[in-house]
Amino acid sequence: MPAETQDEIFMQRALYLAQETVALATPNPQVGCVLVRNNQIITEGSHLYDRRDHAEIVALKQAGETARGATAYVTLEPCSHYGRTGPCADALIAAGVARVVVATEDPNPLVSGQGIAKLRSANIEVTEGTLQQQARDLNEAFAHFIRHRTPFVTLKAALSSDGYLAPPPSARTANQPHWLTSPEARKHVQQLRHASNAILTGIGTVLTDDPALTDRSGQPRRRNLLRVVLDRNLRIPLNSQLVRTAANDLLILASPAAPVEKIDALRNQGAEVEIIQPSSDHLNLEEALKMLARRNIQSLLLECGSTLNAAFLRDNLVDKVVLFHAATPLGDQALPFAENIPSSHIEQSLTHTTRTIFGPDTCITGYLHDPWQAKPLK
Repeated sequence: MPAETQDEIFMQRALYLAQETVALATPNPQVGCVLVRNNQIITEGSHLYDRRDHAEIVALKQAGETARGATAYVTLEPCSHYGRTGPCADALIAAGVARVVVATEDPNPLVSGQGIAKLRSANIEVTEGTLQQQARDLNEAFAHFIRHRTPFVTLKAALSSDGYLAPPPSARTANQPHWLTSPEARKHVQQLRHASNAILTGIGTVLTDDPALTDRSGQPRRRNLLRVVLDRNLRIPLNSQLVRTAANDLLILASPAAPVEKIDALRNQGAEVEIIQPSSDHLNLEEALKMLARRNIQSLLLECGSTLNAAFLRDNLVDKVVLFHAATPLGDQALPFAENIPSSHIEQSLTHTTRTIFGPDTCITGYLHDPWQAKPLK
């Protein structure tokens, strides 16, 4: 079996282990490690934040002396510094591994390459870049946050076949969502929510749809999905689904002009209310992202209406776009994807695009900014 193919097989297993930690490793990266001797896996490990040990340490503790002379497959460069735990590079050296295969380097430019250099200085063979893109996709939010200290922002929208977001208000039923896409597509949306630290919408969507904005994937997560609403004047109803289900997971951002009595009423029902400054016709979105960053929110999913979609795009704050295209047209009186920004224009601006089929719907995913770049591309 060629060495390259063998490396890919074992790295694929390490990536699977890392993927299984989605919503459990945060705010640390998702990392998997596999130890191999004589083309056989001897131990493996992944990192769960609450259990402290990094993936390499989990695998090494199980392996004991059998790690000596083994090859370690790691989805992210072994750390070289002291944090909540000691350096994994030192642990691999002490264990006597003969070779380390690394999918991608540490995204932190201040430490990137240092773990690999430490391994090589100990005469350990290091192979870099095996299934690199898969490993980078897995930790795109972590990479973006560690470089820019702002959340990685994903804009998700369901569109009609002619590129519209929703029927005109005259054709809508009050306080109910209008489903454009299939159950298969909506199930995938729950996976997007599950992989996110927070989800954000505007007051217009709340008043129109009365959404819950919960993670209904049924999968475990380390901390609750934070539900964020931009609501300048605090028009959110106290009997809305969001407020009625608030349990230390609802954050409402308002302007200094918001009525004090409404702030008190919302707080009494378990919602948090924070004040930020307005910017033109909406709240200052950059300030909103900075506030979320201070809460260690690394990944933010936007499920907004036409106005906020346009505002985030115009302010160049969207990093990733996920567009579900349904087979149903809505006509030119329907609500646009983003005010004065057609969805086709955004799709043409995307890089690293993928196309996935969910039932009868097509999902286009792509990037406006590369999360692994030191500076945004746009």
